[in-house]
Amino acid sequence: MNTQQRRSFLRRVAAAAATRVAPQAILAGAGTALATHALAADEHGKGPKGVAAGQTQALAVFAASLKFEDIPTPIVQMAKSAMIDTVATATYGASLPWSKMIADYARANGSGGRSRILGVPEALVHAPSAALSNGAFAHAFELDNLTKPNSGSHPGATAFTAALAVAQERGSSGQDLIVAFVAGVEVMIRIGRATRHSQEQHGFHAPGTTGPFGSAIACAHLMGLNVTQTRNALAIAASTASGLLEFAKSGTGGMVKRLHLGRAAESGVLAASLASVGFTGPDTAIEGDFGFLKVLCPDYDMDALTEGLGRTWLTQTVMMKRYACHITAHTPVEGTLSLMKEYGFKGDDVAAIDIQTIDRAIRVNSNGQPKDILLAQYSIPFCVALALYRNPVDPRAFDASAIADPAIMGMAARITMRALPEPDNRSDMTSVVTITLKDGRVLSQRTTAFMGTPENPMDQAALKQKFLMLTKDFGEEHMTQVFEKMQNLELQKNVEWLGASN
Repeated sequence: MNTQQRRSFLRRVAAAAATRVAPQAILAGAGTALATHALAADEHGKGPKGVAAGQTQALAVFAASLKFEDIPTPIVQMAKSAMIDTVATATYGASLPWSKMIADYARANGSGGRSRILGVPEALVHAPSAALSNGAFAHAFELDNLTKPNSGSHPGATAFTAALAVAQERGSSGQDLIVAFVAGVEVMIRIGRATRHSQEQHGFHAPGTTGPFGSAIACAHLMGLNVTQTRNALAIAASTASGLLEFAKSGTGGMVKRLHLGRAAESGVLAASLASVGFTGPDTAIEGDFGFLKVLCPDYDMDALTEGLGRTWLTQTVMMKRYACHITAHTPVEGTLSLMKEYGFKGDDVAAIDIQTIDRAIRVNSNGQPKDILLAQYSIPFCVALALYRNPVDPRAFDASAIADPAIMGMAARITMRALPEPDNRSDMTSVVTITLKDGRVLSQRTTAFMGTPENPMDQAALKQKFLMLTKDFGEEHMTQVFEKMQNLELQKNVEWLGASN
């Protein structure tokens, strides 16, 4: 993009701030123009790529201008499915001890509002407290949705929980909520992809850093902010990015991982609220020399911030979890279950297990002797061992008795982990499980996906089954009605009923 092209693009951006025209009209060709800035990556595809070229502004233009009619029908359905999934995971998560601590804090410091805490029907709090609670609840037991390819983003636990809190506070419609959520997800996933997940090399927990952007955009859209205000919301959100991985390194304090998602949701409410009254942040908060990408990420792809913006819908990459464990354990667990079904063996028949997986999982998900159930869910050896003796589809299988079970813990100790050879060692989810049985047989399974991934999506029957399983404490008849209303969310005049008792 030469100087003249850049000036032309910025003039169109400025016009958009005043007119709120459709993002496709403004951004058509912008991705191509921005891409001309790209710097060639090295031969291995590593190293920073692209340069700063008004990406924060371009994302704000898209988000502030998005309308319901701009969104393809399949993307609307995926958004609704992700929100349904999040309501279920947050409602289930509310019952857990660490969630109750957060709910007590939220009610003590945020009571008197119009927003609901999912799973705590009697609570009505202000939007920041609802976002904090619901974001933490959604991630409370490793059940919430994320993306494939991995972007380090958790759409439901961050963008939706913040948007729901603001929508209930403002009396927004179901259609408003859908558009806000999609806007937040599209921006957040692009920022997540731009990080190349490299912030975790510095010890940052990725969803705690990307989440504030998605929640800020979703809230800004519901508040009707213009482009300038939306850009400021993004800028404020950038300064709230946080969350450390020390819990994984030290093997202690796993509760804090759940808080990272709640804080991300809460931060979005804060960022949009301040931007709405004129609070400002730097125009280049994401791409600048001291901006989010260059400060937090040793490796990044600047071009990913606007690639396909307004044309390619990344909401379609949302992935639903099947098991209450970290996503890096899903394909090893899936492979183990597949072998058990095919060959008919049980846990007591297994002599040893070898797991080949991605480099990142070797670094942070290989603890074979976790000290509590929170850290156990983050452990691939533990989750695979549990799958040999219990049903991992039911989150109630991951209770405190599991880490006291000598069969499960003994098996976890006998599981070895190795990095896959290139290029699979850097792929999103590929794993190879090799199981040696006591009778001498050696069985192996390579797995790259499971039901819930974009290439094998969870259908509505499976989604409903998960929804009702996680929310059964609130009555099947009532929660079936909630499920059906969310399936027709765009027809709902408000969302005040979400989280209410029957």
